[in-house]
Amino acid sequence: MSTQSSNSVISVTGSRRNLPDAPLLAAARGHEPKHRPIWFMRQAGRSLPEYRKVRAGIGMLDACFTPELVCEVTMQPVRRHGVDAAILFSDIVVPLKAAGIDLDIVAGTGPVVAEPVRTAADVAAFPTLRAEQLAPVARAVSLLVEELGSTPLIGFAGAPFTLASYLVEGGPSRNHERTKALMYSDPQTWHALLGRIADSTITFLTAQIDAGVDAVQLFDSWAGALSLADYREFVLPHSARVLDAVGSAGVPRIHFGVGTGELLGAMGEAGADVVGVDWRVSLESAAKRVGPGKALQGNLDPAVLFAGPTAVAREVAKVLADGEAARRAGAIGHIVNLGHGVLPDTDPEVLTHVVELVHNS
Repeated sequence: MSTQSSNSVISVTGSRRNLPDAPLLAAARGHEPKHRPIWFMRQAGRSLPEYRKVRAGIGMLDACFTPELVCEVTMQPVRRHGVDAAILFSDIVVPLKAAGIDLDIVAGTGPVVAEPVRTAADVAAFPTLRAEQLAPVARAVSLLVEELGSTPLIGFAGAPFTLASYLVEGGPSRNHERTKALMYSDPQTWHALLGRIADSTITFLTAQIDAGVDAVQLFDSWAGALSLADYREFVLPHSARVLDAVGSAGVPRIHFGVGTGELLGAMGEAGADVVGVDWRVSLESAAKRVGPGKALQGNLDPAVLFAGPTAVAREVAKVLADGEAARRAGAIGHIVNLGHGVLPDTDPEVLTHVVELVHNS
C-alpha cells in the first residue's frame, strides 16, 4: 500500500540562524562540541515555580496558542538551568486542535478527543491542517529566535502512531486495544489515517522550521507498545515520510520513543540524524542497534534526580562514560538528556546541578 497522500511533498524554506558554536548542533552533526550538550525533555513545565505562576488559571491549549506566553515558558529553563537548547513549549495535539478537531487536555488525564476516529468515514472527514492555522506557533518561534541569542531552539511534533492512538482511543490508553484492533482488522483505513496525520505533522514541523527553529524532535511516545514487525509494517513508513519531508531544511532531526529498545534499529532507519534512547537500554547498546552514522540522545533515568547528590553525580558520570562508549561503537555524537521527561516534582536545583556536572566533565 502506498503511504503517500496528496500534499506529501512540501517545500521547506526559511532562513536559518548560523550557530556554528552551539554544542547541541555540533554533536547532532557529528562535529566536536566545546562541551557535552545537555537539555531536558519537559524542561519547560511543572517542575518550575515560575512556570506554575505564569500558567495559573490558563488552560494548556490556550497557553500553547498564546505566543508571548509560549516565549516566556520556553525561556524559563534556559535562564534557570543554562541548558544547551530550548524546546518550544507546546503539545503534540496542537496541530490536531489547530486543524479543528474537538479535543481538550484534561488535567490529570491528558488529551481527550470528543469524537474518536475509528472508521473509514471518520478518516475521510479528517481535516487538513493549513499553515495559516499555525500562525500563533510561528509567531512564538519568531519571538524566541530573537530572545535566545546563541542558544538553539528545538521544535517538535508527535509522530503519526502516537497521535493516531489518541485519536482512535479517544484519550490516553494503557493497552492501545482500539488502536491495535483498527491496525490489524482494517490496514487500509489504518494507513489512510496515518497518512493524513503525517500530512498534518509535516505541516506543523514545516511551520516551525520556516519560523526559525534550529532542530526538530519527533516524539513517538507510545511506539514501544508495538512489536518490531508491527512497527515496520504499520508505523515506520509514515514516520520516515515525515522526517524525509523536512530533511531539505538542513536542521538536525531527532527521533525519540519510550520503551523502544527493540525498535531502535528500525527507528534509526526512519531518517533522523539523532535517535533518542530511554533509560532501559545503554547508549553503547543503542549505538550498535541503531547503526553507525547517527548521534544519540539520552538517557538518565528521570527518577535518579530524586536520589540525592551522591547518586545523581554517580549516575550522570555513568551516562557520560556510556556516551563515550557509544561513540566508540559508531555513534557520531552524544547529547545528554533524560530517558523521558522531567517529572513534575523534580527539584529544579537538581536539574541545574546536572547541567553543571555535564558542562564541567
